[in-house]
Amino acid sequence: MGPEAVLAEVEAAGLRGRGGAGFPTALKWRTVLTHRAPELATPVVVNAAEGEPGTFKDRTILRHNPYQAVEGALIVASALGSDWIIFGLKGSFARERDRLRTAIDEITRAGWTDGVTIDLELGPDSYLYGEETALLEVIDGREPFPRVAPPWRHGIDELGDGASTASSLELSPAEGGNELPPTLVNNLETVSNLPAIIAEGSDWFRSIGTEKSPGTIVVTVTGAVQHDGVNELELGTPLREAIEIIGGGPRIGRHVTGVLSGVSNALLTADLLDTPLTYEDMASAGAGLGSAGFLVFDDLTDWVAVAHGVSRFLAVESCGQCLPCKEDGKAIADALDRLRRSAASADDFGVVTERLQSVVGGARCFLAQQHQTVVRSILEHFPDSFRAHADGVADPARAFQVAAILDLPGQRVQIDERQLRKQPDWTYDATDSGRSPADRINERLEEAEGPAAEVAARPTRPQ
Repeated sequence: MGPEAVLAEVEAAGLRGRGGAGFPTALKWRTVLTHRAPELATPVVVNAAEGEPGTFKDRTILRHNPYQAVEGALIVASALGSDWIIFGLKGSFARERDRLRTAIDEITRAGWTDGVTIDLELGPDSYLYGEETALLEVIDGREPFPRVAPPWRHGIDELGDGASTASSLELSPAEGGNELPPTLVNNLETVSNLPAIIAEGSDWFRSIGTEKSPGTIVVTVTGAVQHDGVNELELGTPLREAIEIIGGGPRIGRHVTGVLSGVSNALLTADLLDTPLTYEDMASAGAGLGSAGFLVFDDLTDWVAVAHGVSRFLAVESCGQCLPCKEDGKAIADALDRLRRSAASADDFGVVTERLQSVVGGARCFLAQQHQTVVRSILEHFPDSFRAHADGVADPARAFQVAAILDLPGQRVQIDERQLRKQPDWTYDATDSGRSPADRINERLEEAEGPAAEVAARPTRPQ
């Protein structure tokens, strides 16, 4: 077909990114091509570092059909003239890693990868590893600390001496002058759609879904349902129907009172359960489709406990490069914990509302915005629950566990219970040191001889 024909077919298909934002895939490719480097080819990174609570889609794809992901990545490489593909997975994804390596080996022996190097980057379990720029940092041999937005910067190629952490990186110019190429990052589910689009055509892809959200999406449903599960559904399927198809509906004798799309979007209440699963409809409902990992809650839910669980998860996973995100986030989580236990001081409710205003100050990634959006939406929809705990009228509530999914061995997911022991400094010590992960890493680097050891294990660009 040739690169332009491939790009035009993907553009006509209307494929949108499945990593959460729903950005038009072809537009992303064209933007990267516009800023290509004169000498070096653009690297292609496939983001499979899935860690959004409630989401198990990318690992399900890799377990069932890793070949479509590898073939999809090769299609991206052909469209961008790339000779280098890197799959980013968490090091703990052993089963998925083995399936992917087997697929890559078989496809390589079949001759499909001629002229293209495919590497695997096995990164940390940190939530931020799945953030696009933090993933590039890990590939560069550094910690999963997001870079400054907007993303006008070089990609996974080194920027020169002294680039030891994300905070020391310089932005590259928006127009021209790039000796090093940008990097194309696509989610694994996104690239897994490409083989069928190219084989069957854009009209075939658009035969299901909606005009603005065509195709299918892999949906995870967990929580207050009859059973947890993952399934591929047509975009436009109502959320209520997705809960019935995948989760068997609410638990016997109970009714759904709210749904969260991971910890990235505002709460959807029961009156919005008929919202179609499209990017535009979910946004119109005041939430977002995200990575289509839905946490379902019923009438037995204590919403202060849920707010605390979300807040604690995000406060712990904040890297601390942006002080309000870390410190205000911890203050919100601590106050919500006291509210949950009906042991709040007189000003704890005020601490939550005030710090939700300031937590986003100077944020370089979306985590602080998530903290504000999700907790504020719960507070707005269920204010009576917060007041009852603040006044000591409500009984103390059990902690609600928010963590990434480790596995789906049967009808219930297994979550990462280590998250409950993880400290805000990213250790598992008995007590928190009070230092942010960014502070700890910078102190370690200052004690070392230089950044060379930090980047020694990074993948090597094809020669």
